[in-house]
Amino acid sequence: MPGERGRTDRPEAGCPVEVALAAVAGRWTTLVLRELMHGEMSFGALRERLSVISAKVLTERLRVLEQRGLVTHTRVAGFPPRSEYRLTAAGEALRPLLIELYRTGTVISELSE
Repeated sequence: MPGERGRTDRPEAGCPVEVALAAVAGRWTTLVLRELMHGEMSFGALRERLSVISAKVLTERLRVLEQRGLVTHTRVAGFPPRSEYRLTAAGEALRPLLIELYRTGTVISELSE
């Protein structure tokens, strides 16, 4: 491990690896993050890009990501009212992690065949 915080004998919430894993945990989370990495999006645009996810689950995922400090939510005045979502700096910091998880998953899949 690169630092002392990573040298624990049990999982701890403050461990950097645990923090990173907790940030992307949850069904649909990585896909929502992936879409927001393209830039700010409305709820409707996210629903279009992730057409299989229900509105309820998408709302729940976005709320969790907002609570984790990874996404900001802005209400846009007008009719009908709209919601815009975008990644925070912490959310943007997940980009290399998601890319590496994808690469690693591909290698593991190929080795398992």
